[in-house]
Amino acid sequence: MENLIIEKTKSTPGINFDAASGLMQLKGESFPENVVKFYAPVIDWIKDYLSCETKEITLEFEIIYFNSSTSKVFMTIFDLLDEEVANGKSIKVKWLCDSENETAIECGEEFQEDVKLLPFEIETF
Repeated sequence: MENLIIEKTKSTPGINFDAASGLMQLKGESFPENVVKFYAPVIDWIKDYLSCETKEITLEFEIIYFNSSTSKVFMTIFDLLDEEVANGKSIKVKWLCDSENETAIECGEEFQEDVKLLPFEIETF
C-alpha cells in the first residue's frame, strides 16, 4: 500500500501516513473551505489500510487550531478506530499539543471521553 502524503497549507494540516511503519501524522491547522472534500481521501486511506494491515497503528494529531466541521470529521475517524479496536486491532491515538494551549488540551480531553476502547493519550510539550 502506498503512503498518503498531503502538504500543509494555511488552512489544512500536513498529513503523512506511512504504510510501512503504521504511523499516521496530522500536523498544523484545520479549517478547510470544504472539510468533507479534504478529509474524504484521508478517511478512505485509513479504511483501506485497516482492511489489509494487522500491525500496530499510531495516529498522532498535532493540530494547533481546528473548526467545528473538522471536529466532526475527527470524531468520525475516532469512532472508526474505536470500532476496529473492538474487533482486535492494535491502534492508539496521541493528541499532541502545547502545554499552554488550553483549548487544544480541553478538546483532546473531550475526544478522549467520547471513545470507548481506543487508547487515547494526551501529550503536552
